[in-house]
Amino acid sequence: MSKYLDGNAIANALVSGIHRVVGEQDYLNRINVFPVADGDTGTNMSLSMGSVLPLLTNPDDKHLGTLLAAIADGLLDSARGNSGAIVAQFFQGMSDSAEDLTRFTTYTFGKAVQIGSDYAHDALSEPRQGTILSVIAVFAEAIRQHTKNNRDSDFSTLMQAGVERAEQALVQTTEQLEVLRKAGVVDAGAKGFVALIAGMAEFVQYGTISPEPDLSVLNTDEFAADTAGSAEDPAYRFCTECIVTAVDIDRRKLREALAVLGDSLILAGTKRKAKIHVHVNDPENVFDVARRYGDVSAEKADDMHRQQHSSHHADQRFAVITDSAADIADEDIERLDIHIVPCRVQFGDRGYLDKVSITASEFFAELEQNPHHPTTSQPAPGEFRRQFQFLASHFPDVISINLAGRVSGTLEAARSAAGRTNAPGRVHVVNSRNASLGQGQLAVYAAECAQAGFTIEETLAGIDKLIPVTRTFALLNDLKYAVRGGRLPPWVKICADLLGLTPILRTTDDGRVATGSFLIGKRNRLDRFARHVVRKTRAAGPLNVAIAHAVCPADADELERHLRRALPDIQRLTRTEIGSALGVHGGPGTLIVATQPAELPSQPVYFGPDPDPWRNRQATPPSRRRPARSDPRLRCARY
Repeated sequence: MSKYLDGNAIANALVSGIHRVVGEQDYLNRINVFPVADGDTGTNMSLSMGSVLPLLTNPDDKHLGTLLAAIADGLLDSARGNSGAIVAQFFQGMSDSAEDLTRFTTYTFGKAVQIGSDYAHDALSEPRQGTILSVIAVFAEAIRQHTKNNRDSDFSTLMQAGVERAEQALVQTTEQLEVLRKAGVVDAGAKGFVALIAGMAEFVQYGTISPEPDLSVLNTDEFAADTAGSAEDPAYRFCTECIVTAVDIDRRKLREALAVLGDSLILAGTKRKAKIHVHVNDPENVFDVARRYGDVSAEKADDMHRQQHSSHHADQRFAVITDSAADIADEDIERLDIHIVPCRVQFGDRGYLDKVSITASEFFAELEQNPHHPTTSQPAPGEFRRQFQFLASHFPDVISINLAGRVSGTLEAARSAAGRTNAPGRVHVVNSRNASLGQGQLAVYAAECAQAGFTIEETLAGIDKLIPVTRTFALLNDLKYAVRGGRLPPWVKICADLLGLTPILRTTDDGRVATGSFLIGKRNRLDRFARHVVRKTRAAGPLNVAIAHAVCPADADELERHLRRALPDIQRLTRTEIGSALGVHGGPGTLIVATQPAELPSQPVYFGPDPDPWRNRQATPPSRRRPARSDPRLRCARY
């Protein structure tokens, strides 16, 4: 029986514990009701802790103090959600306690765990009983008492005693928080911590590492299970996080400045590097405050309303997600629960999350005033992976419809993330071969199929048929922004101005954005633009039409009137503002139109708990029915 744990032993114990946490991520998601019932605790803890696995599995000998410092730093960078941030701060305390140690004795281990517990408690602005903090505190106290009363104890009995007390404290969380008692569950973060230390204890006692879970095998029963808690929207919308780095961060003042913005505030890290976690309605307020205390990076804002709806979905077979290059009307995003991964917009040294920390109108105001022309960048694969991991824990399938691969690396980032997503659901990444409104229309179609109950196969087939007949057109008011961004040489603008030419951009069949035509002169330009759209659309039936404008609503009104006269068979017309993806090149005054055939599947596939789903229904199961004209596999054949 060992009375010492060196760096290699701690590394192996943590690998065993992290495997346990990853294996329970779906269950943790489903019991997640505090502080918000958004069903992501398991995903957040798995991603946070899983990020340090490469560090732990490195075959080199590991100095204990150096290893714990690297673990604490890695967890701080990767921490997601309340529980992820708390666990990161717990290990920060252990690291500070063991800075010069080459191995743990039972006494020094107990001291490190106690300091870790203190650090975790102090990181929260409003610590609560009945949460992961309670279980960490009980675990630390059990370790301390055991080493005090059993000076000759070994690590096997020490860890066993700590885990037993932690498991008892976990059961008690149900009665300590009213929201947990009503839902009849234990705290999800606390359950995740118990899984971590139980896996560690397994290695310490038996010398075996809990096997890495295989989450690639679909278990449909998991997706039929109910998620605990209420489906009501939380008071604050965005779970907002960022990292602040500086020589000496005034943590007290930073905490005070952040506390008035929202709730669930956690400030983890050190004086040199701090991780902020807080729930707010305006993420940019958080980032503004953080910039006053140092350099800000790793900005993130997850939409908890959207997560709440998805984690409590009743009958959808799959989820739909897209990147913020897609322009979609707000009402469609809300009614269809479409998830958005924000691209990044950079004005000089100031960065924003597209459509999250900067609105469309704010973007165009900054575009006109800022001497630095903005750049846009694709979301990192990690941003996609975090959302894929969450959605694939709640749905058997996830469809990600992304900006055309010919114009951005966004598609490859999504594909890379899908390949590394470790959750039971499958992620299907689709190249929209489109942008802006056209990309958005494809996402709306997919989400409508999900709500109608169609299968993933039928929906993907329908999207595949729709892509070549979904067309996007953009009328640029001024070429100066394209010149400023380096997309066009200055002489092109000079010639266009001299000749009175207004360019019309379009998406091509192979997914490029190219010049489709020019309007000569400014007279009746909106009427002529509408007629150009009608000619290129060549519609033979009802259409869905979308219009987007760059702070020019009056022009959008006029364009809508022209389109309605020229296209009498418009089934649905939506309006929205242009985002940064095309707006950075078009500038204020840009107008975009997208058209798409308007047929939708008319025979929803039943999806529910009924063991005989076709009982008392006139519809025939998809495998036996003849494809109807409205079936997505045939819906675009006549175009």
